[in-house]
Amino acid sequence: MKPEFPAVAGTREHARLPAALLALLLAVCVAAGWAPPAGHQSYLLEVVPGLLGVAVLAAVYRRFPMSHLVYACWFVHVLILVYGGVYTYAATPLGNWARDAFHLSRNHYDRVGHLALGFFPALTIREVLLRRTALVAGGWFTFIVLSIVLAIGAFWELVEWWTTLVVAGDVGVAFLGSQGDPWDAQWDMFLALVGAAISLPLLSRAHDRSMRKAGILRDGG
Repeated sequence: MKPEFPAVAGTREHARLPAALLALLLAVCVAAGWAPPAGHQSYLLEVVPGLLGVAVLAAVYRRFPMSHLVYACWFVHVLILVYGGVYTYAATPLGNWARDAFHLSRNHYDRVGHLALGFFPALTIREVLLRRTALVAGGWFTFIVLSIVLAIGAFWELVEWWTTLVVAGDVGVAFLGSQGDPWDAQWDMFLALVGAAISLPLLSRAHDRSMRKAGILRDGG
């Protein structure tokens, strides 16, 4: 039997956590973007797409509030983008440390970013499909979520390509982040898929509990 996902409206009580996360996120973005080593143009290219997603969630909150877990996922995801945007993904101190400590061939922080591109959005996709379609959790449902994540990963590679063509010079190359790897686009799409494949079995139960707490998924669903 398909679980019941009632239509709910955003409430002040439910809004406290997402509002706090939003305020903290905006403060971090402003502070990090004040004088980023990578430059303002590179910073904005990396961070604005994530902030646009946050803006959409805020715009639809009153008629389509999401679970708190989804908002927390967006918060962490944008922080990952911010850190990459401050330095560029190829020059993050954390990635450089890992490269030197583990004798890697390159700074792999961009791999973390693309893993996150699957890991965190997978729950947003899962919740929207469960609440807005007749789909129920199961094997085919998981396949559909993974397929959407892979499509998003592929579209992002197109965005990087288009941006590199439009934004000339070092900024465009830094945004592309391939670091000379001819298979960078394929790795990025694959890692987004892997991120979603890890997220769904790891967080689905917690996601259901978060939806129940918000009154989106009733007990027994």
